[in-house]
This record gives sequence, structure tokens and C-alpha cells, in this order.
Amino acid sequence: MAQALHTRTGGRILVDALKAHSVDTAFGVPGESYLEVLDGIYDAQSIRFMTCRHEAGAANMAEAYGKMTGNPGVCFVTRGPGACHASVGVHIAHQDSTPMVMFVGQVPRPFVGREAFQEVDIERMFGWTTKWAAQIDDPARIPEFVSRAFHTARSGRPGPVVLAIPEDMQRETAVVADVEPAMLAPSYPGHMEMRRLHKLLSRAERPLMILGGGGWTSEACDDLAAFAKANHIPTLVDFRRQDLLNNRHPSYAGDLAYAKDPKVSERLRQADFVLAVGTRLGDVTTEGYTLLQPPRPQATLVHVYPDTNEMGRVYQPDLAIVASMAEFAAAVKTLEPLDWMAWGDWVKAARYDYLETLEAAESPGNIDLYKVMDTVRTRLPQDAIITLDAGNFSGWPQRFYQFTQFRTLLGPANGAMGYGVPAGIAAKLVAPEKPVVSFVGDGGFMMTGNELATAIHHGIAPVILVFNNGMYGTIRLHQEKRFPTRVSGTDLTNPDFAKFADSFGAFGAAIEKTEDFAPAFEEALTCGRAAVLDIRMDPEAITTRSTLTQARETALRAQHGGTLPAGARTSKPASAPVATNSEEAPAGAFAPPWQSNAPTPSTSTPRQAPAMAQTPEPATT
Repeated sequence: MAQALHTRTGGRILVDALKAHSVDTAFGVPGESYLEVLDGIYDAQSIRFMTCRHEAGAANMAEAYGKMTGNPGVCFVTRGPGACHASVGVHIAHQDSTPMVMFVGQVPRPFVGREAFQEVDIERMFGWTTKWAAQIDDPARIPEFVSRAFHTARSGRPGPVVLAIPEDMQRETAVVADVEPAMLAPSYPGHMEMRRLHKLLSRAERPLMILGGGGWTSEACDDLAAFAKANHIPTLVDFRRQDLLNNRHPSYAGDLAYAKDPKVSERLRQADFVLAVGTRLGDVTTEGYTLLQPPRPQATLVHVYPDTNEMGRVYQPDLAIVASMAEFAAAVKTLEPLDWMAWGDWVKAARYDYLETLEAAESPGNIDLYKVMDTVRTRLPQDAIITLDAGNFSGWPQRFYQFTQFRTLLGPANGAMGYGVPAGIAAKLVAPEKPVVSFVGDGGFMMTGNELATAIHHGIAPVILVFNNGMYGTIRLHQEKRFPTRVSGTDLTNPDFAKFADSFGAFGAAIEKTEDFAPAFEEALTCGRAAVLDIRMDPEAITTRSTLTQARETALRAQHGGTLPAGARTSKPASAPVATNSEEAPAGAFAPPWQSNAPTPSTSTPRQAPAMAQTPEPATT
């Protein structure tokens, strides 16, 4: 049926275009550069505008919405300052392959190129971190641009699109029809490609499958799980993609993240066949391109990816299959199962090694972080959603929490701090019936913790666990490894996060010993409002496999020919302050602010560091 055309402003045309693409939520910080759009949303009953407190928070929420739904998350920001603040969310969407469309209010068209107030060249600024960046200068072309933006964000390798909307263009009127969403054209694997894949796998003795990237569906995950089970293929997942395969699946063998189990690294190094599905096989996955040597790995490589431009970019696969995730998964599921006895011991060992990583780890200090994770794991239902910020603390949920369902993990694969809280808000907005728990460090929380105001304003109730060690822990670990005892720029002075939460109207509680956590966590889950648990952990608990002192002493020994220098601390209780030079620091000098009376160091023998130290996750700060 033909549309009844009438005159509309550019702002109203844009809102109607969003409605035509079934957009139900937009995140943003209001600006005078897109008032016409806000006025159009006022009449759009089907679109809720989530008013945020910072553009970085708004962009992160939009990115998390894209991860949760598979549809482009929508964000609105204003001109130069707003666009710059929001750029972190665009970069996350780029490296995480998340569909997202961001609209940036722009200066009036006659002012463009004159460095007008808050002007920024959107196409130049976002050109390399987006799939497409453009400016809409004609209101009659808004439906065309919006249709292209949403199609581009979802097609092939998903990713972000940024459109500038000059404020005077939004005030102009035009007569134009709305455009329905374009149908996606998925890529299908060829019959000959699937036959060759089957033949290459049949020759393997030590096969591995790696799952990663974006563009997945629940059905695709189920189909790959069935293929892995039928062929008994050990399966690894990319950094922060543990929810692509049920961690209790007999083929699940761990994740290729920072701080990965050394046995996982060795398994990938020893594999003679690698089926990489959806992953780019980046530097995190391959430990700096060492586990698989570019351009021609020793293992037979079959690379499945939805974008032909990725094929051969770093690795030259023996078989390249350009296909969408759902279409490839459906095809590979139908292959005749192979006789897997040739790698039977291999798959059993891979699964055993993974299960071994779930065993209790020693956690120094008054708070046993393993027991904290055990409480979280046993209390939450399987459909609970976990959001992660960036930092070494995230090693605890990444190692000890088992993900069993698709879209239950949201984390920034680009390592951006400040993601966990906004992602938790977006996840709870999308799935209000499910528990949402956000893991964040004290550094990351102070970057976007102001979005608690957004949660309270809109009645959203995530539970936020703040791992508070009074420092930028990831950077501190790197620092101790390279410049042991020379602490510079990594200590933090924090507010009382429980009182901070209370000031917003959220539930807040301070956790100072292990026994405090379970009752506080229960109250946080059931209180019906946003909640913050301030977990005042010991700074020594720097990773799940080593302490800060062990990292420092290992570095000192390496610098002094294997011998710890005279005067250096050789043992240290978990709750003692960290020494910053060869002399013992005064009690409490470098402890978190709540440890005003640190205990006297003892001479007990500390837990020995593992043979292969855990690699810390980089952070943006």
C-alpha cells in the first residue's frame, strides 16, 4: 500500500526512519544540535530515550544493547565534545564486531569547514573505526541514509556506523516516503568447501575449533555445539566470548583470553588442525601471533569469516570459507561425523585441563575471591547476565564462572575501562527479568560510575561488584614486572563506594571479609534497585594465579641473575602493605585507605608462583 506523503521536518523524518527499523531504544546525552530529533521522539510512543550522564556511558550502553539483541544499538550525541566522549564506545563496537549506529548533532551546514563552535569532521574522525561515516545534508535523503546505516552495521562483519546530522538540516522540511529495512543477504558456504573441510578434518590427529567474533545467533551456537559433540573436537573460545559454547559441554576446553591457562596456549601450539569460526585470530587469541605463526601456521588452518577482506590479512588459510555464522553452523552440523578415536585422548586431556582450572585458587587477604565467585556461581540462575569491565580483577569471573547460555556475557574485547557499569544498565534494560551482575575495578568504576544516576532515574537495577584494591591493578602489575619496587602513578585514593551508591538512592554495602559477601549479595539481588558492593580486596590478589609480591620478586630475580637482592622482601602476608623500594614500607603507607592499621609482616613462606606467570590484561589507563 502506498504511503500517504506529507511534509515533515528532518528531525521528524529521522525519528520515523528509526521507527521503520523497529528501534525501541536510543541512548544519549541531549544537545541543542539535535533538538528537532528529541522533539520527534516526544511523539514517538514506541521509542524510549535513555538520558545518560556522559556520552561515553551512552555509547557503551548502545554497544551493549547491540551485543544483547543483535540489532544496532542507537546513540545520540552532540557535536565535537559529545562525539569525542562517545568515541570509546564506537571503538569497542569496531573491535568487538557489534552493530551500532551513532548520530552526531552537527553545526549548521553554512558553518562547516570554518572551525565553528564545537565543529568536528565526523567522516575524518571516525573513518577508520567505523564501517561507514557520513553526513546527511538533505532531509529528503534521511530514509536512504538510515536504511544504509542499519544494513551496513549488520551485514558481513557487524560494526558501527556514524552519521552527522546538521542542526539546520533537521529544521528543513521535505516530502519523502519512509524506507523499510533492507533484507540482509547472508553468505553461505559452498558444497565443495564443506567437502574439503570434512576431508581436512579427517586427516587430523590433534584438531581444535576456535569460536569468536560477532554476528552469532542462538541457533548457530547450538549447531556448532552439536558438531563439536558429534566429532569430539576440543573447542576454545575467543577473549570474552565464553558464552558462545556451554562451558559444561564435553568439548569445551577453555578460553583464549589474556591470563589464559598455560595449558590452553600449549594446546593451540601443538594442534595440527585449527577450525577458526568467526574469530579474526588476533594478537590476544594467538599471544602476539606466536601460537599460530603468520602468515602460514604449522597447523592446517580452516578460517570461516563473514568478510572476505579478513581472509589472508594476517594468516593464509589452507581453506577460506566466507560465510555468515548461522549459515556455516547449519551446514557444518550436517556433515557426517568422523571417527574421532584418533584424537580421543587429545579431547579428553583438553577437557580435563579445563576442569582443573576450576579448582579452588588461593586468594590472599581477608576476602577469599574464590569463595566470592563460588557464591556468585551457585546463587545465580543459568540465564543471568554478566558484564565485565577491563582489568586483572576480571580474571576471577572469566576463570571461575561457567557460562552456559548465549548472550550472558558482555565485555569489551578491546580492553576499554568504564564499560562494565553502562553495559550492566543496558543488559538489565533489555532483559529486566534476568539478574544482571557487573564486575568492575575501582579504576573503571570511577570512569562511568556516575551512570548509577541513569539507572536510578530509569528504574533499572543491575548489581555492581566493585573490586577495590586502591590502584590501577593491571598497570601496577606491568609496572612491577618491568620496574619492580618503583611504583609511580598507579596508586588510587577512592571514596567510600557504599556511601557513594547510597547517595544516588542505590543499595550499597562494604565487603571487608569473606563472610560479608553472601548476605550482601543476596540483598543486592532482591532489593529491587541498583546495588553496589564495595569489595575491599587485598592488593596482593593481583591475578588468579599469582600475587603482586611474587610478580615483583620474579622481576627482581631476573634483574639480579636469579638472586633476590639483599634487603628485598622475600615473604609477605597477604594483608600487609606493598613495599615500593628495597626497604619495608611503613605500616599502612601503600595499603588501600580502609587498611589504616596493616599487620606486621610475618616470615611465613608464601605460595609459590606458577611456572608460567599469568599474563595481565592491558587497560586503557
